[in-house]
Amino acid sequence: MTINQVKSLESLALQNIRHARTPEELELLRVKHLGRKGDLTAVLRSLGKLDPEVRRHVGQEANRAKEALEAALDEALGALKAAARLAGTPAADVTLPGRRLPRGRLHPLNRIMAEVCDIFLHLGFETVEGPEVELDWYNFEALNLPPDHPARDMQDTFYFNDKVLLRTHTSPMQIRTMEVRQPPVRIIAPGKVYRRDSDITHSPMFHQVEGLLVDKGVTFADLKGVLTAFVHQMFGPELGVRFRPSYFPFTEPSAEVDIECVMCGGRGCRVCKATGWLEVLGSGMVHPAVFEAVGYDPETYTGFAFGLGIERIAMLKYGVDDIRLFFDNDLRFLRQF
Repeated sequence: MTINQVKSLESLALQNIRHARTPEELELLRVKHLGRKGDLTAVLRSLGKLDPEVRRHVGQEANRAKEALEAALDEALGALKAAARLAGTPAADVTLPGRRLPRGRLHPLNRIMAEVCDIFLHLGFETVEGPEVELDWYNFEALNLPPDHPARDMQDTFYFNDKVLLRTHTSPMQIRTMEVRQPPVRIIAPGKVYRRDSDITHSPMFHQVEGLLVDKGVTFADLKGVLTAFVHQMFGPELGVRFRPSYFPFTEPSAEVDIECVMCGGRGCRVCKATGWLEVLGSGMVHPAVFEAVGYDPETYTGFAFGLGIERIAMLKYGVDDIRLFFDNDLRFLRQF
């Protein structure tokens, strides 16, 4: 057996494969050339009778021919199957209406987050983002919450160790921003936050948007104007708004913002506990101790900060009474939005 004989055998086999018209013919050719008693198999089995040098060259050529025939058989079989599928497919009726594909939609929390951020962006704020695994300094100490401060108990915290934790609010981004910028500062910080709390109105992971405005001559009247504009754009211009005195360690004075109950129109119901009002966010003038922590002169600059929960806003806007519905991924619930 010589190399030329192997090539001649290969050429004849390829020609037969090209002329095959059915899968059955191709199978017969595969057996004829590559089966246990096939002619190319016989060549490979006879290599031991050849001189070593001839055996090496003929063996290489025979193996190459075998691979070429296997590839040609696979290609020809694929072409025959494709032709059979086309032959059995009826002509497309281009007058039929197209099939509507199912469309995904934004999760209700993502929709509210985008709406909240869009309102504040139009009010002149910019968005900043930061780490969810935070240092105690940024999450507490720089916000006027030293290690022994009793207000730390207001936020049940997930700690990794004494210095590292999952952030309990997005206020750390206010500190991080003021550390690297000089006033004026006008930012919002949206993102996920974590607290050890779980019931129908609380989740261990939820979303907040916190805001900060710092400049010369900023007053409580500016705070009221910005937050009133936000509430009216989010819930409607006719909705009543009130500011109620409160306490937060990082602001002084502090206030919570209430809106007329969206469930009963302010008449009093189970949701608003018969008061006619619902709390939607916390706010206040930035505490001088916070400015001192970042190197701002509290005698020169003033500012206000605020924070709101996206789940809280979504529950009020959509009339949802159980926060867990947002995280259950029940399509019956999500399709309503």
